[in-house]
Amino acid sequence: MFGFMFVIVGAALAAGLAGAGSAFGTGIAGQAANGVTSEDPGKFGSLLVLQALPGTQGIYGLVALFMIAGKLPEPEAFGGISVSTGLAMVGAALPVAITGLVSGIYQGKVCAAACSLVAKRAGEVGKGMVYAVIVETYAVLGLLGTILLLQRINM
Repeated sequence: MFGFMFVIVGAALAAGLAGAGSAFGTGIAGQAANGVTSEDPGKFGSLLVLQALPGTQGIYGLVALFMIAGKLPEPEAFGGISVSTGLAMVGAALPVAITGLVSGIYQGKVCAAACSLVAKRAGEVGKGMVYAVIVETYAVLGLLGTILLLQRINM
């Protein structure tokens, strides 16, 4: 039964930490976007895109949760999951969990700076997005790491 509990912990870490990174990041970017929108409501659309960008880390964490849950055997076999397999699942969940948390926060900061860019030069939103997408790369790599590790675990 402890093996099953570790699998659940791994899934929770993947979704929870990556989701927390998205919540922090979208909150940071949203604060900056609100300030700009208060001065120029016409920039709302561009700013909304910048605020939404850090939300993708939460999606990656949720994908990892579904992949982990998809590897679980039928409920009657939950007790047959070894502790070592459960710990392997926790380890496999860590890349997306950690990169999702950290990159979500920092992508939010980059997007907040991009909101300042849009405040001064509305046509430059694309450049701000490019900077944010570079941070996103590491969240994608974290998800890829989790996927590759999960493929190597036999339940």
